[in-house]
Amino acid sequence: MNDSISSPVAVTADSKELSRLAKQFPVRDGEKPWTAREVRAVADELVADIDRLTSELANADAELSDLLRNSGDGAGDDQADSGSSALEREQEFTLVNNTRDMLAQTQRALDRISTGTFATCESCGQAIGKARLQAFPRATLCVECKQREERR
Repeated sequence: MNDSISSPVAVTADSKELSRLAKQFPVRDGEKPWTAREVRAVADELVADIDRLTSELANADAELSDLLRNSGDGAGDDQADSGSSALEREQEFTLVNNTRDMLAQTQRALDRISTGTFATCESCGQAIGKARLQAFPRATLCVECKQREERR
């Protein structure tokens, strides 16, 4: 279903390639190096997330289309009904946009695995940390850089 996913990690079962990629990923002091099995587990989780998010996005798009199609049907509605409909449309827009963002982040994380840049902070170039990435594989910043970004 994911024709847009052409990442070698997503489609290859070559453990040599995964081992080679895993060795490229930096780790923080005190962490064991990445293994091919750990990289495969993260990649599989990301692919499953892409499938789930793609389905959610299709459903949310359909719901939004229905809301927009029916938005002109309220000629006799009072202001409260119109306001309620507008709020519902706005919430659905937000849901669709958030799902699209999450899908893009997930695809990007999978691409980072295949290009060997996974686990490297995009801000400082240091290791993001295995535990952080295993919990949140879409992370692109180490904890310190993420905290700095959020303070801005």
